[in-house]
Amino acid sequence: MESFQYYSIVFICLVFIYKAVLLQKIRRRKLPPSPTALPIIGHLHLLKKPLHRTLSKLSRKYGDIFFLKLGSRPALVITSPSAFEECFGKNDLIFANRPPILFGKYISYNYTTMSMSPYGPHWRNLRRIAAVQIFSSARVNTFSSVRVQEVHFLIRQLFRARSGAGNFHKVELRSRLSAVAYNIMTRMIAGKRYYGEDVEDCEEAERFRKGLVKKMKESAKKRDALLQKLIDERRRGNASANSADDGEEMTTMIDVVLSLQKADPDYYTDEILMGLIWVLLNGATETSTTILEWGMSLLLSHPDTLTKARTQLDEIVGHHRVLDESDLPKLPFLRCIINETLRLYPPTPVLPHCSSQDCTVRGYHVPAGTMVLANLWSVHRDPGLWEEATRFRPERFLDMDADREGFKWIPFGAGRRVCPGSNIGTKITCLVLGALIQCFEWRRTEEKEDTMSERSGLAMFRAQKLEAMYEPRQEMLHTLSQL
Repeated sequence: MESFQYYSIVFICLVFIYKAVLLQKIRRRKLPPSPTALPIIGHLHLLKKPLHRTLSKLSRKYGDIFFLKLGSRPALVITSPSAFEECFGKNDLIFANRPPILFGKYISYNYTTMSMSPYGPHWRNLRRIAAVQIFSSARVNTFSSVRVQEVHFLIRQLFRARSGAGNFHKVELRSRLSAVAYNIMTRMIAGKRYYGEDVEDCEEAERFRKGLVKKMKESAKKRDALLQKLIDERRRGNASANSADDGEEMTTMIDVVLSLQKADPDYYTDEILMGLIWVLLNGATETSTTILEWGMSLLLSHPDTLTKARTQLDEIVGHHRVLDESDLPKLPFLRCIINETLRLYPPTPVLPHCSSQDCTVRGYHVPAGTMVLANLWSVHRDPGLWEEATRFRPERFLDMDADREGFKWIPFGAGRRVCPGSNIGTKITCLVLGALIQCFEWRRTEEKEDTMSERSGLAMFRAQKLEAMYEPRQEMLHTLSQL
């Protein structure tokens, strides 16, 4: 009995010694610099809106890599190309996850969508589908006529809505830019339009606009019902085509994923398909709308830049037709405008990632499960990296290859989680912006000066809806009347 008590005391002492040594070892690990934290809430009291500006201000005091405690969740904030490269280059696999948030559970089909799924076989498979089946150059080019047609719809609507020859007409642009982006994507995804002319089912289009776009977070069930309807319609359409043996080829992205479901129905459930459609629809349309609205805002504030872009369009395209996607490679300044807009107003100014295991970044210990907040906005405006960093100057991209600028310009992210749809997004924004510049004269409204402030949130939305004055260009009147 005494022997048992003796060994028990020795065992307990060893446990306490082990814990003390382990605790001391953990304490010796070098964590990044950090502000003073409050009990329970940590540093949550420091996070003012908009987040990217707050994090940028903190980085000026604590450096380009610092540590925050967001309640019980640790967070690493990085605000330099070298820190980006270490996280998304050297440690890319470790930081390939998104942080687990409630949005992923209730809106992203329990973390099964490509944007929220943790890194692993499922995510890699979705990514492969996106890269090979959906966003490949061949697939994107297949829908070139769809994008051109929708741009023509937009131009025609603006032309018809003018108050009369020689008069500038006011227009609210956000809703029109959003409509063209959504129509492009819904036609590519499901072969249907939901805005403007040629809407097949007006009642369904109204439910789409209200239930899917404006209230998506509060009405996931309505969203799922609409997405399921799109899938079922294409499924029935494909079955009819096969029974008729008319040799009709797949024409939408839903057809692509349905062919995968036919080959492996147990894996490619309708929920997985809805998740893919949701990411395509929501990601591409919101990003394109945001870039276009900021791009037009910047051009209205810089009429010399708008004139320079129009001059190049007149030289390359002329006045007898509206530009086509085949013209875009010959319009480098237009692409520079998009790149500079993305630099100043990246659609997602702070990219969230999450570490899957313990690692070291810049000599600092980063525990597993740490949220990583990459402040793109701060890097894109760093005066140490960019000359006249806060000035809108698209010419800077004429002398540089933005795609090879490493980690100082990454509006679409970096590493394994880089946006797979950047190619199609660039085509849409260049085509729409180019057509607006080519076809119309633009100026700012006279009633009030348009602000360039952003709305609080994770996405870089403009605080106020963009309004502008426009009139058709005299040189384009005949061409516009023929659309």
